[in-house]
Amino acid sequence: MNGAHWHLAVNHLPIIFPIVGVIVMTTGLISKSEVVKRTAFMIFVFGALAAIAAMNTGEGAEEVVEKINGVTENFIESHEETAETFAILSYIIGGISLLGLWASFKQKTFSSLISISTLIFAFVVLFFANQTGTTGGEIRHTEIRSGNSIPATDNNNAEKGEDD
Repeated sequence: MNGAHWHLAVNHLPIIFPIVGVIVMTTGLISKSEVVKRTAFMIFVFGALAAIAAMNTGEGAEEVVEKINGVTENFIESHEETAETFAILSYIIGGISLLGLWASFKQKTFSSLISISTLIFAFVVLFFANQTGTTGGEIRHTEIRSGNSIPATDNNNAEKGEDD
């Protein structure tokens, strides 16, 4: 496996974990279950750990894809910048979640406040997760690049059975 393979193997996890964490935390807050909230906190911690893995494999992926035709430094740079912001936010929510776990186990009065704050902050994290995923996808998936549409050609129409 090369650097791009490793990055592709782990880069979706930091995006998926916060999505699942939001669902679980919302469930925990609605049901008022400390166990479910603790589970959400652990999911956010796993998301932060997955972000570390994604960031550590990004450089190796860059070395591979920058040699591919059609991949420009602009796409890589854009992804790298958004990924750095997303990673920092992921680390922060992981740290807040560790604090939330501690507060929950110690039955601190501010435990519920940390749960709600974590959920709200998770939406900020998800915004940057979306940006990071999109800019990463734009590196190799020309069909999702903004302002890029695939023109209909005679060949495309013929394949769909739409002959003139």
